[in-house]
Amino acid sequence: MFLDLLRRRNPALIDAAIVLHQQGELPANTYVFDLDAVTANAAAIAAEASRLGLTPLAMTKQFGRNPDVCRAVLAGGIEASVAVDMACARATTRAGMRLGHLGHLVQVPAAEAGEAAALAPDHWTVFSHEKARGAAAAAAAIGGDQAFLARIHDPADQFYPGHEGGFPAAEIRAVADALNSFDGGHFAGITTFPALLFDQRSAAVVPTHNLATLERAAAELAAAGYGDVHVNAPGTTSAATLARLADSGATHVEPGHGLTGTTPLHARHDLVELPAGCYLSEVSHVYGGRAYCFGGGMYVDPVFPDYDVRAVVGRAPEATDLVPAELPPPQAIDYYGQLDLTSRPGGAGRTVDAGDSVVFGFRFQAFVTRAYTAGVTGVSSGRPRVAGLWSADGTPTWSPDPAGGKGAHQ
Repeated sequence: MFLDLLRRRNPALIDAAIVLHQQGELPANTYVFDLDAVTANAAAIAAEASRLGLTPLAMTKQFGRNPDVCRAVLAGGIEASVAVDMACARATTRAGMRLGHLGHLVQVPAAEAGEAAALAPDHWTVFSHEKARGAAAAAAAIGGDQAFLARIHDPADQFYPGHEGGFPAAEIRAVADALNSFDGGHFAGITTFPALLFDQRSAAVVPTHNLATLERAAAELAAAGYGDVHVNAPGTTSAATLARLADSGATHVEPGHGLTGTTPLHARHDLVELPAGCYLSEVSHVYGGRAYCFGGGMYVDPVFPDYDVRAVVGRAPEATDLVPAELPPPQAIDYYGQLDLTSRPGGAGRTVDAGDSVVFGFRFQAFVTRAYTAGVTGVSSGRPRVAGLWSADGTPTWSPDPAGGKGAHQ
């Protein structure tokens, strides 16, 4: 589904991935990102957020915390990141981003609390008094005073399995008072996830009950005399959804897939953000009427029901086929994907051989894979250049040779 979007709205990225792969500049098993498109997407989101008085924080896990992509987001005007875990916090601060939010979705483990406090996050989300106590102690140890967000929940709220946790929303005044009682920390606001979700039937993004819970809790805090309460409302965020969040009292928003134009809303409607990412593989061998292409990054974020997967295959942009593909099931190790060579629309007269480039378009979550990530400049101009190759946790693997050579492994 996202391949169709990419072929229609940013086909130059597919072309660039093929060219750079065939030139030996990009290996198989690489998520490839159009850095110029990411900057433009970030600028669109930042401008709309500024108009609405919102503070945007970039979620970077989906592009593997790639520092070149982080810097493209910075260039677009989004200065701070939200860290899903400590790996995000380390990578994004190394890339030059301010750490805007830590501890949500994943709480900070006790052994890493000291390091987290030293990174001086603007906000640190806690799910319990115990986690708040540990975070406050870590901040106090370095002379800090950490701003806390309380993750809250109501019985009617919805969470992804395994994401549950937080304080009862009905107790928010007592929670705020308690968080203000710790040396080294203070109550600053509330958060939840998801505040918005994509609805398959209406093909629209709709508010969840969680967002209403935030609204009610914020009103209760205001009535109790709490001023300047920060309301963090992440979920399916793009420029098109920010007004709805602002209307509900949000102060902070967290674009992630909006930065790469790959929210489910982008797959159904043409929004201001361009699709800016694809997955690059390579044919390894042919067996039994199928071509096997290298895996490692074939995790498809399941935002849509099952659909037919296809890939662009070829050695030059002007000579490619669109080939039906089959990816390994989620419970299997994705050593290879498979391309069905018996049913190839438009592929008459051409063969698929080892070494051919294979480009997929799906909704990615690079940080849970063993793929590389690479940012590319000059895509729209037809002069693509690899900014660097990184592992899925944002650590360096390879960078271009300044003299213009193939580059060197680090």
